[in-house]
This record gives sequence, C-alpha cells and structure tokens, in this order.
Amino acid sequence: MPEPAPARLPGPGPLLVLLIGAQIGLHACMTGVRMAAPLQTLRQGHAAWVVGLLMGLFALAPIALALQTGRLVDRRGYHRPMHLAVVLAVAGALCAAAAAWLPADWPVATLLALCGAAMLVGAGANIGLIATQRTAGRSARDPASMRRVFSWLGLAPALANVVGPVLAGALIDLGGFRFAYAALLLLPFAAWACTRRVPREAPPPRPGGPRPSTWELLRTPGLRRLLLVNWLLSSSWDVHAFLVPVLGHERGFSASAIGLVLGLFAAAVAAVRLVIPLVAHHLREGRVLAGAMLVTAVLFAFYPFVHAAWLMALFATLLGLALGSVQPMIMTTLHQITPHERHGEAIALRSMTINAASALMPLVFGALGATLGASTLFWLMGAAVGVGSVPARRIGAPLGP
Repeated sequence: MPEPAPARLPGPGPLLVLLIGAQIGLHACMTGVRMAAPLQTLRQGHAAWVVGLLMGLFALAPIALALQTGRLVDRRGYHRPMHLAVVLAVAGALCAAAAAWLPADWPVATLLALCGAAMLVGAGANIGLIATQRTAGRSARDPASMRRVFSWLGLAPALANVVGPVLAGALIDLGGFRFAYAALLLLPFAAWACTRRVPREAPPPRPGGPRPSTWELLRTPGLRRLLLVNWLLSSSWDVHAFLVPVLGHERGFSASAIGLVLGLFAAAVAAVRLVIPLVAHHLREGRVLAGAMLVTAVLFAFYPFVHAAWLMALFATLLGLALGSVQPMIMTTLHQITPHERHGEAIALRSMTINAASALMPLVFGALGATLGASTLFWLMGAAVGVGSVPARRIGAPLGP
C-alpha cells in the first residue's frame, strides 16, 4: 500500500542541521588536507607514484577501522565516536602543519608526517560519517522521512568537497601551507561545537551472550545484493571522475572546460538531493536504483562518442542526477533490512566497500585504460552496471506505516 503523502514537506530539522554541520567540519578538514598534501609533496620534488601512495592512505585507515567503528557506534551511540573523530582529525591536521614547518632538506620526514596526516584525517572523517549516518537514520519515523533525512545529509560531503579544497587552495596562495593547515585545524573544532548540541540517546541494552559475527550480518536477506549494487554505483562514480580528464585531454578541451564538466556533475548531485525530500513519499528504493543504473549504463555507452565540451557537460549533468539519487535509497534500505542494534556495523560494511573501491579501482582503471583505452573502460563499466540493474529491482524492504 503506498505511503500517505505528508501534510507538509519539512526541511532539515535542528538535529539534522547539527549533524550536517559536524560532518562538514570533519569532512572539509579531510578534503582540504587531501588537496594540500599532494601539492606540497609534488613541490618538494617527489615522484608521481609517491603522490598516488599518499592519496591511497586517506582510504586505508577507514578500510582498516570501519568494522570496529561500526561496533563502537552501536555500543556507545553518537557522542563518544564523534569525540574520537575530532581528536583524530585534529591530530592529522597537526601532523600536516608539522610537515609544513620541517626544514626543506628533510624530505623524508616531511613525507612521513604527511602520510600520518592522511591516515589520521581519513580515519576521523570516516568515524564521523558512520556515527552521523546511524544517528540520522534513527531520527526518521518512516521510510519516506528516512529518504528525506539521507537526501539532506548527502549534501554534507558535497559541500565539504567544496569548502575544504577551495579554502586550502586560497590560503596556500595567500600565505603558504602553514597558513592553510592552521585554518584546516579549526574545522574539527567547529564539528565538535555542533556535536555538543546533539541530544544524547539512551545507551542501548547490553546483549546477552556472544556478539554475532559480521558474517552472520552479511547473511541478512538482501544485504549482499545491496552492497553489490552500492559497489557498482560507487565504481561508476570513480570511473567517471577518472576518465573525464582523460577524454577531455584526448579531445583537446581546456582545463577550465574539463573542470566545468566535473563541476556540473557535482552540482547535479547536489540538485537531485535537494529535490528528493519533496517527492520522497512517491519513491521506491528498488525502482530508483534500477533506473539510475540503466541511465548510467546508457550514458556510459555513448560517452566515448562525445566530442564537444557542451555535450560532455550535458552527459555529466544527467549522470550526476542519476548517481546523486542513489545514496538516500541505499541508506534507507540498509536501515530497514538490518537489525536495529547493528545499524552502525552495517553502515561500516558499506563504508568498507566504498573506500576499498576508491583506493583500488583507480589502479585498476589506470591499468585497463592503458591497455584497452578509455572508451572500452566506459563500455565495460556500463555493461556491468546495466547487468547490475537486474538485482537492483529486487532491492527494498517492507514499507513502514
């Protein structure tokens, strides 16, 4: 039976505003360091492969700590993990600042400090993300309100991906890396200020007997299918970000044109997440996910034939609308099909798949792209996503009242 339309279409409430603010503070610190640290490494004369290794470290700690974080969030709620996330982010920003103060003739020490910064801020941002998503999901009353919650929450990383790099880049030009890292150091404290105002939840009852294993959680009906679909869509996002500069360079586009294409993609992602709260009561997760995958497959099939910058910008906008609609549906389904007391651990499993894809898939894309070409890689990814739309149609949970 369809869910009744709400009497009004609410915007984000006070709790959600605080959760978004805290996540922006942590995530913007990470994205700012992720922009500045490779640039500092290159300016010190390190090879490109060193920069690639440094970038991979931002995802390494989240992969290693995700399950422990999910279990901690399930046991302790929101505040304890968020305080840990703030401490890690501050420690990471301090490592980055220390790297900027080290003498120029200490390149190895500087690189090690930046590697430490990458792991610490990456871990802090991911711990904060898992805690925030679990708390946000529990604030929703029904599936429709949950879709709205995760649509609003999905704006946080989009805004942080603008705030962090833009702030870091402007301050590097204005006052150097020391100035930039000092400003990024303040962002986790802004997250901490938001966290303090989030109401504390009652501690969950301690379960009797041994804790069920993660493998048992993976046997939850529909969870493995959901994680597979999530991985395919996340990889589609990564392959687009990887190949647009490659295709743009082959077509002779300017750097500003390539940047505009990627910017329109990000803008479309944000736009669709602003629209979803207005139509959430009409949406069904399986239909939205399958539709997004089919649209992605079609766009990837024709992307290699695009030779005009304006047409590539149109394709990127359509792709952003499709992929931007996915995260609220994934998170809503995840909260409905997994046990209430293990939401944090389930979110952690999703986080592991996304971070593993972000860390490993660029290497795979690079190898396949060099061997087969960018066009073939688009077609292979499009075929995989198109096939994945079949199990995506079966994703969903019984609707709430």
